[in-house]
Amino acid sequence: MSKVEEFEELRPLLFSIAYRILGSVGEAEDAVQETWLRFDGSSTRPTSAKSFLSATVTRISIDVLRSARARREEYVGPWFPEPLLSDPYQDPARAVELADSVSMAALLLLERLSPLERAVFVLREVFAFGFDEVATAVGRSESACRQLLVRARQHMRDGRPRFTADRQRRQELATRFFDALKDGDTAALRELLAADVQLVGDGGGKAPQWAKPVVGAENVARLLGTVFPLMRQIRVTFEPHEVNGQPGAVFRDRDGKVLHTMALDMLDGRIQTVRAVINPDKLGHIGPVADAWAVDREVKEARRA
Repeated sequence: MSKVEEFEELRPLLFSIAYRILGSVGEAEDAVQETWLRFDGSSTRPTSAKSFLSATVTRISIDVLRSARARREEYVGPWFPEPLLSDPYQDPARAVELADSVSMAALLLLERLSPLERAVFVLREVFAFGFDEVATAVGRSESACRQLLVRARQHMRDGRPRFTADRQRRQELATRFFDALKDGDTAALRELLAADVQLVGDGGGKAPQWAKPVVGAENVARLLGTVFPLMRQIRVTFEPHEVNGQPGAVFRDRDGKVLHTMALDMLDGRIQTVRAVINPDKLGHIGPVADAWAVDREVKEARRA
């Protein structure tokens, strides 16, 4: 097998590792590309391409994350990971772990960890790497990695996201939610929302967003039931789509350009959190991006009409 073939076979795994460490599609793709350059430039073939490439992409991702942390501290408003519509790495034996680990809720919890803790947690807990492989990847002893994992687990345990386990039930709930949203049915929306539901948007100061999270079933239902019928008037559409392993949708303007994504967290038959990623810098990997400010002006004009 050639170097190119070896690398392409492992590319989905490498991207999935990098994305979970970085929370950014663009940065993960860059880390994978840099990994290829180092692999291609190596004069010797490693005994295990998987171990070598996984270790390389992990180290690159740790370095990128350390510099990204400073930028995120200056971020305007809530910061969410870039939405991922499909995870290229599939492992039927770990399908549940993979889906839950890429959810917005899980990735936001991972933000609490140090870069090393995050890398160790991702490699060991998500991808089931042996401690010898984890140690090689992060440049620490196996004993140190075990300690890092203990700390990471402690940080994650209390806030670890819980979701409705049955995928069919989640999909049914999402279908009812988006049907009610399309119809502007405030009463139906209210019935689907948890009492303490939160609606949160990430615009990064580059797109219209709510000044603070909208909290409570009545408030969220009233806002969604009012705004989205107005958006339909100006021919905004949405297509239900899995977002970060959870039910969600991609919203588009009249020209089919991406306006924002929406992801739903569900538990006990109710929607707990609605997260919208509106920042145009985080949507370009999905397709051409809409002018959210122009859409917002049209919505306001439709409201006044």
